[in-house]
Amino acid sequence: MSNQSSRLSLGAVLAGGMFALYLAVVSSITLGPMDIGFFDSLRALLPGETDLPKHVLMVIQQVRLPRTLLCIAVGGMLAMCGTVMQGLFRNPLADPGIIGVSAGASLGAAMAIVLFGSLAASYPILLLFGTVPMFAFLGGALTTILVYKLGTSANGTSVAMMLLAGVAISALAGAGLGLMNYFADDQALRDLSLWSMGSLAGADWNGIILGFIALTILFALFYRDADKLNALLLGEAEANHMGIDVQTLKRRLILLTAAGVGVTVSLAGMIGFIGLIVPHVGRMICGPNHRRLIPLATILGALLLLVADMIARTIVAPLDMPVGIVTALLGSPFFIWLLIQQKGRLA
Repeated sequence: MSNQSSRLSLGAVLAGGMFALYLAVVSSITLGPMDIGFFDSLRALLPGETDLPKHVLMVIQQVRLPRTLLCIAVGGMLAMCGTVMQGLFRNPLADPGIIGVSAGASLGAAMAIVLFGSLAASYPILLLFGTVPMFAFLGGALTTILVYKLGTSANGTSVAMMLLAGVAISALAGAGLGLMNYFADDQALRDLSLWSMGSLAGADWNGIILGFIALTILFALFYRDADKLNALLLGEAEANHMGIDVQTLKRRLILLTAAGVGVTVSLAGMIGFIGLIVPHVGRMICGPNHRRLIPLATILGALLLLVADMIARTIVAPLDMPVGIVTALLGSPFFIWLLIQQKGRLA
């Protein structure tokens, strides 16, 4: 009976999250610097709609809708990657941005933009689906492996060492980004500026397809390993006694997390703190069980990024503030609170 009630409560939570996400999607489509009525915004989504002015149809169908869908894909992936990383490292401070993984992926993407930017005019799809995600994945994977190696010893994984490694790697990646900015031409320099702050302004259907394909694959693979992540929370020795190949699991999840971060960086640049905030909120709602936490975190990540993007679009309208600035303003106080909560353990 208790299991059934917990499943029902989880179903209610997921239903509530989906309803909140639906409201956020509707709000995202109807809000913007151009004053378009609520019902006109919704009518513009209907196929074959011709009564509305062409500029209204263009704004809704080619600007707001793609940006909203990209928010869902990127926010969901960042939240999933943060949830898995915190479960894998067994600490609440692990986040792709804080421990330097996003910086490594961003450096890889910046190298692709500068080195292969001349191909963008002739082969834009190749740049999106090929070099940028590949370089971002390699940068994120190498950074994740390096952070894990530096933060792990015979006594386990040290949170303090991981944070210090993240600071060092972020500084090194920052130097690399500065070098890329120095050698970039005018167009690549503008692209890199948006990349470093995180922006969803360049959303298009090619990126949306890539984002949702990656989101679906990552969700299926992460959810398959949910029980193993639960076992890993008990400790590596206990997980080994349960028959889990811990090293293989770590390598697989590290590479999948790096792939997810690489895709998000290639699509939207560096957007921090989604993977830090969402897992904590999810655990407060449904507990540490990853079978419940991963689906809920995916919904909450999409919801949080949609809200942040709406703030970015409207707070300085008609200007478009990079969404990475908003997530940093939201996430930095949360991270400071977490550090205060964890300072006894870190000491």
